[in-house]
Amino acid sequence: MTNSARAVALATLIKVFKQKSYSNLSLSHALNENNLSQKDQAFVTQLVYGTIQYQLFLEYQLKDLLRTKLKEDYLKPLLLMSVYQLIFLNRVPNRAVLDEANKLAKDFGKKNSSGFRLVNGILRSFLRRGQVLPSPKDPVHFLSIKESMPKWLVQYFVKNWGLKRTEKLLISLNERAENSIRVAKGLDHSKIVNSLQKQGFSVNESTLADNCFIVDHSIVNTNEFKSGQITIQDEAASLVVDCFDLRENDHVLDTCAAPGGKTTQLAENLSHGKVTSLDIHKKKLNLIKKYAQRMHVDDRVETLALDARKAAEHFSDTKFNKILVDAPCSGLGLLRRKPEIRYDKTIKDVHNLARIQLAILDNVAQLLKKNGELVYSTCSITIEENEQVIAEFLKKHPEFELMPITLSKVQSKSSLKILPDTYGSDGFFIAKMKLRG
Repeated sequence: MTNSARAVALATLIKVFKQKSYSNLSLSHALNENNLSQKDQAFVTQLVYGTIQYQLFLEYQLKDLLRTKLKEDYLKPLLLMSVYQLIFLNRVPNRAVLDEANKLAKDFGKKNSSGFRLVNGILRSFLRRGQVLPSPKDPVHFLSIKESMPKWLVQYFVKNWGLKRTEKLLISLNERAENSIRVAKGLDHSKIVNSLQKQGFSVNESTLADNCFIVDHSIVNTNEFKSGQITIQDEAASLVVDCFDLRENDHVLDTCAAPGGKTTQLAENLSHGKVTSLDIHKKKLNLIKKYAQRMHVDDRVETLALDARKAAEHFSDTKFNKILVDAPCSGLGLLRRKPEIRYDKTIKDVHNLARIQLAILDNVAQLLKKNGELVYSTCSITIEENEQVIAEFLKKHPEFELMPITLSKVQSKSSLKILPDTYGSDGFFIAKMKLRG
């Protein structure tokens, strides 16, 4: 079987659709396993993310053209991927898309499969008919198909932000995710930027976070990344640690720490302190350790497999200066990076997660020293996981007060919510609280 860019993309899509695996992990594995040029890697990435992002829209295009059940696993992703190219990739000739689809049908199909004729016939029928959309008279259904977002999410966005903002938000969520990097604390930004530019990178300063820059492609093979001078971190995510008033000898608890981005960022600020990093999954602790080693802060990081909802029992005699709860959440602020999330989550998931988030806050609140800081964050944009969780927590814990967030490029008098369409970053929520002395 060929390992062409399209074949790698199709194999990745089959895995995501059939095994429900995360697109970013499956894609990363596929790119590491196949020796593709940088241009082909970019093409594979675009095909995989684009097909998943626009799955509902693409399925709508095929709905009236399918006359039979798709029995082989490769058929649906191949048809979706091909229609995605025909609609969105103007630089790729239609003839080339059909030719490659036919080749892939032969390569991936079973012996004596009729898949080749099926794929060829459906794609030619689509080209004759062209793309279709439902009536805009039903704006929720129209936007759901046009921007490929489940109806419940469109309804949720409209309810909370109105129709106009929802349109803007949905368009933003289907844009390409930025490659955001963070420079390790204390290093010369200009020196690192100059080095990356000499290596052919386009580098632009973040409009949101002080130590972050936007680059045009992956930096994982650079010496700067391997040596821990820079790391991959979204601009909005990097603000979480910046919200703390960290002191060099603080003892910090990071309650839901894997894979370790915020743990290492915390540790960079502690020349004599330490970060205790928890994760409920023991196997994920190695990710934190490796991250800390690469960033040269492993001497300030200790890891422990522990459910954060039981932290107070384990640390009954310990108090922390600072506590970070980067809570498990629906991830609905990450739809650019993990487009399949939109199809997997429900409002029931959101409500269940909110209960877990509040339980974590309730438990770890007991471990904070007087005048200590508790920062809560999620990569979700729902009200239930964010503002409502904080309101409920403060109602149960009047000894805590909500603090303003004052950073150099963004400020808020209370909690901070960043929607994906504002800065082109991930969607994020941050609340900073202080335990009264």
